Amino acid sequence: MAFIDQINADIKAAMLAREKDKLAALRDIKSKLLLEATSGGDSEVSEAVAMKIVMKLHKQRMETYDLYMKEGREDLAADEKFQADVINAYMPEMMSEEEIKAEVEAAIAATGAAGPQDMGKVMGMLSGKLAGKADGKVIANTVKSLLNN
Repeated sequence: MAFIDQINADIKAAMLAREKDKLAALRDIKSKLLLEATSGGDSEVSEAVAMKIVMKLHKQRMETYDLYMKEGREDLAADEKFQADVINAYMPEMMSEEEIKAEVEAAIAATGAAGPQDMGKVMGMLSGKLAGKADGKVIANTVKSLLNN
């Protein structure tokens, strides 16, 4: 089943179950997917692009949750956390830190990187390879720590 079909089926189930908060999160995913589909010439969204969109939505929800918690707005924070949890169910399986470290070490060996000045080479190689599988900040921090040693 295609990703958009899965979202549509889950929207229908949420509507029937009258789950208003879950429905809002699912509709947000669908709207972003439809925007992406209509922005390009192609009417279909690839799985990789869909996963990037879902990851971005989850990250936005978590950032908003943190902001609301800092401001003492637990009521709004709870809504954001719930929607982030709903969106999290559609995210791809993320790589562990050990797997990321192994990929980074392989990329450093392949590029012949010697120090922090070569971080761009390594990140360029890894950004496409690990897109959708690992958070960019985690990758960058791992590369930075390994190149500084």
